[in-house]
Amino acid sequence: MDQLKTLAIATLKKHFGYQDFRPLQEEIVLSAATGLDTLALMPTGGGKSICFQVPALMNPGICLVISPLIALMKDQVDQLRKRGIKAMAIHSGMRKREIDTLLDNCVYGDYKFLYVSPERLKTEIFIERFKKMDVNLIAVDEAHCISQWGYDFRPAYLEIVKIRELAPHVPVIALTASATLAVRKDILEKLHLSNPRVFVQSFARSNLSYVVRWAENKVEQAFSILQKVPGSAIVYLRSRKGTKETAQYLQKLGISATYYHAGLEQNLRNQRQMDWIQGKTRVMVATNAFGMGIDKPDVRVVLHLDLPENLENYYQEAGRAGRDGIKAYAVLIAREQDCLGLTEMAENAYPPEELIKRVYQCLANYYRIAVGSAQMSSFDFDFPDFVDTYALDVKLAYNAIKVLQEEGLLLFSESVFLPSSLHFLVSQTKIYEAQIAYATLDPLIKLLLRLYGGELFVNYIRIQENKIAQLMQISEKEVGKMLLKLEDLGLAAYSGKKDKPQVTFLTPRLDAGSLPLDKKRIALRRTRAREKAAQMIAYVKNNKICRTAVILDYFEEKNDFTCGICDTCIQKKKEKEAEAINKRIGEKILKTLAEGEAFSLEELIQLAGERLSEHTVGLIREMEDEGLIATGENGKIRIK
Repeated sequence: MDQLKTLAIATLKKHFGYQDFRPLQEEIVLSAATGLDTLALMPTGGGKSICFQVPALMNPGICLVISPLIALMKDQVDQLRKRGIKAMAIHSGMRKREIDTLLDNCVYGDYKFLYVSPERLKTEIFIERFKKMDVNLIAVDEAHCISQWGYDFRPAYLEIVKIRELAPHVPVIALTASATLAVRKDILEKLHLSNPRVFVQSFARSNLSYVVRWAENKVEQAFSILQKVPGSAIVYLRSRKGTKETAQYLQKLGISATYYHAGLEQNLRNQRQMDWIQGKTRVMVATNAFGMGIDKPDVRVVLHLDLPENLENYYQEAGRAGRDGIKAYAVLIAREQDCLGLTEMAENAYPPEELIKRVYQCLANYYRIAVGSAQMSSFDFDFPDFVDTYALDVKLAYNAIKVLQEEGLLLFSESVFLPSSLHFLVSQTKIYEAQIAYATLDPLIKLLLRLYGGELFVNYIRIQENKIAQLMQISEKEVGKMLLKLEDLGLAAYSGKKDKPQVTFLTPRLDAGSLPLDKKRIALRRTRAREKAAQMIAYVKNNKICRTAVILDYFEEKNDFTCGICDTCIQKKKEKEAEAINKRIGEKILKTLAEGEAFSLEELIQLAGERLSEHTVGLIREMEDEGLIATGENGKIRIK
């Protein structure tokens, strides 16, 4: 074990530059590296990716990573590539030919990580290649998605156990940041984890002060908090319009702020994110699309101006504050209408069956898909145009699509930038012949080979049309036409960049009238949505119990914990201090009265060594109400 530990530390230093593991990381890494099935629960910012990346790098072979979000996959693949580690991701929006080539490279190349969405696991093209891969570890990220009791159920996660059957000796590591006991039990059962080692890091964050503020003017309250708490901040809102308006309001008041949501151009999103990470912009006002996979340790405050749907989401989003271990604040600003709105939102989360079927039919009409076709086909999805075209209610249509995803019929991916890619399909000789035959393409081919080299013949390579256009001194549009010409001639496979939401039909298109909807499961999920909304509201309205203790109780972590720094703990502390002061003053007043007969109010307070104030007068009134002292007809106070 000492040898293995030394190797783990060496791998961590070599590839990630860290000198040592964070708490619990080492134990999890060693468990996975020794071939044991492992379940790891670590809070947001706990360093979950290290827990499967290090053991995968310690052993020969490739690690299969199952992840639900394209943005998370893309971020981790980019980070690994920057460190010189060969990694790739397969997700919606890719062509079958591209997927085919990438999977071949995982079989015959020296790739260390393959990221896939769970929906890909049951496709024939994946299964056949998987059988040939030298897999050393299967990592299931966001493992709570396997459970109907969780907040983000994805039925495709249930396919993972079938993949396990094809590689029974390959260990599995399941990871999540938030799971109740019921969800943990589901993960263990549904992944068929064999004699697993289970690691649970406490959900308590000793440096994070949870606060709830009630205010009608939320933006004004946010400004007040940002004035008091210096340093980097995130402000979360639900609406895109709200992010823009709030950022502009803060800017007018002299606070460096910008806004971020999935509807902005990718270049603008990237620039704003980078400016915030580097500290050029202090406050990022964003929808919850922002923050996943971003490691910025010095966020001092996370403000929520809208109520999250559930405590799991709130815990993860609030947890982006104070990852450096220094004191930070998670402040939720609420008003009574928010609680009513969240209850209504939960009621509408699972629309009536007829509406779900109608939305499915509208999607099929929108893309002109015939019954029995389009399995695993992805389409750019202009949601506003879709709802306008069929006169659908925006919220109900969105929720219906989410239900169709939970039922395993569709996959809806929010807007994520996917760069262009190019792969030469013929030999170098054929490419040379094309350069002679098509003189107009010769400069482009020469430049491509100079920029990207022979790797173009082996794999799909990310390309930048704007960079190519600058070097060739032509327009980006012209470059696109030439790349399409290479594809038309059968010389190359070209996929242009994508920056729109995607909808993928996971099954052959079905007859909407007889959709196989699991009514019992939908009813269960509807009930869970209501319960979770009620628990979120209870958290907001709580003013007695330590907020960290409420969160720990929600995740069923046994505790008698009080953080001492949340608003309820501070209020209790103030009340105890006030109680002690009142007791001390009360004792002095009784002692003074015991030594004399009766005194006027002013005399009594002066003789007791206190100052005449609203507080001391109020305390004497309380002592009278309790029957400890009395005021005579002459107005003088005596002991009773």
